[in-house]
Amino acid sequence: MPHRPNILVVMADQFRAASLGVLGEDPVHTPHLDRLATEGCVARQAVSSYPVCSPHRAMFLTGMPPQVNGVTLNVNSETAADGVGLRDGLPTWASALRDQGWRTGYIGKWHLEPPVADDEQHGEGRREDGKVWDAWSPPERRFGFDFWYSHGASDRHLAPHYWSTAAARHERVDVEQWSAEHETDVAIRFLEDAGDEPFALMLSLNPPHQPFDQVPDRYRTRYADLDERTLLNRPNVRHGSDVAVEAAAIARDYFAAVTGVDEQVGRLAAAVAELDGGRPTVILFTSDHGMQLGSHELMYKNVAYEESMRLPLIVHAPGMIPAGETGVIIDSLDFAPTILGLAGVSPSDVRIAGRDRSAALRGEAEHTPADDATLYTRYASRSDPSSARGLRTAEAKVVATWHPTSGLEVRFFGLVDDPFELISRPSDPRTAALCARLLSELDEAADSWEGAAALAAYPAQVSG
Repeated sequence: MPHRPNILVVMADQFRAASLGVLGEDPVHTPHLDRLATEGCVARQAVSSYPVCSPHRAMFLTGMPPQVNGVTLNVNSETAADGVGLRDGLPTWASALRDQGWRTGYIGKWHLEPPVADDEQHGEGRREDGKVWDAWSPPERRFGFDFWYSHGASDRHLAPHYWSTAAARHERVDVEQWSAEHETDVAIRFLEDAGDEPFALMLSLNPPHQPFDQVPDRYRTRYADLDERTLLNRPNVRHGSDVAVEAAAIARDYFAAVTGVDEQVGRLAAAVAELDGGRPTVILFTSDHGMQLGSHELMYKNVAYEESMRLPLIVHAPGMIPAGETGVIIDSLDFAPTILGLAGVSPSDVRIAGRDRSAALRGEAEHTPADDATLYTRYASRSDPSSARGLRTAEAKVVATWHPTSGLEVRFFGLVDDPFELISRPSDPRTAALCARLLSELDEAADSWEGAAALAAYPAQVSG
């Protein structure tokens, strides 16, 4: 590799794959992302293995599963009391690049720091659910990122706050500007200050995550007059239901925020094009998970349906990444080793369970293995004692849910003939093989899921 590339990761929270023009059907206007997709490589099978904020982000950074990295649930004051949080000292793709001479930086939403008592006073405060979500991250817990301009998890898009690199907990910066626009301003200044050495910057935008109404009016006009069926055009939405009516109202603002994020990506791409020095810059655009928006009578995420699991993923680096598509599965664990692979750095920690997919993105691996798959994970919480594990390939998905009171529930979806998951067919002949592979994958990952014994008996019950 003649030049060590710059790495620019952009993660938009809760941006579903259906809102990326080349992947989905949502009626959204995203000209800048569409151009990046045309010029770069689009991954059609990018998925969130645990489609909720903190667990995906922990896997994204470390390449290690939840039982290893410590983030088994969303991080807040309640789960912090249960020991949930990114474990001290874990290597990340950022720390690996920093060790090799990259200048590293992080801007925006972090949501991996367990709140302590003082965070209620100095951060966002306590929410209506009784929990503290926002937290300051001590310098020793920034996991390889040297430049820092971040908040923990503060959902105030129009009046955000941040802690800068040297700021103490009580020294936050309050801003009166849409968070995605402001963070992009900061990111562009970071790019403009880039020196001769390569940089690795992650920009973590909170929109289009809720509160949905906290979006500038200039993006709303395009969607204000669209009706429910136009906004929610997936066949797994039951139109006229209370959920669909609510989802349509949300969708107008959600799509407006998507268009706003697209504009910021366009600004970043223009700034990258202005960089001097001839060093290539890899722009990687993705999300942490999607959202249901009325599909399957659900609104948000943390479920195994495609609306929540599938991610947008564009990797753009003209001259380094050929334009086109890849069909290999890239899951939450795969991002860390893949980012390192794109940078020409080999991961060294044996706990990294993800796969380096950089060759596929560079067009060097054309064949997609038939057994390519990803695990789906959901841990039990105080509010929901059920837990789930699943296995998803490009063609099918099995999801096993363990209910402590009622036992095991297994669902199967054929994603080729039923891409909107309209009918679960657990008696399908493919179910037993997927269940067996799921158990094998759980065993290899040392995941002691409480439903494993019941699942081991399940294929015999089906075949019998």
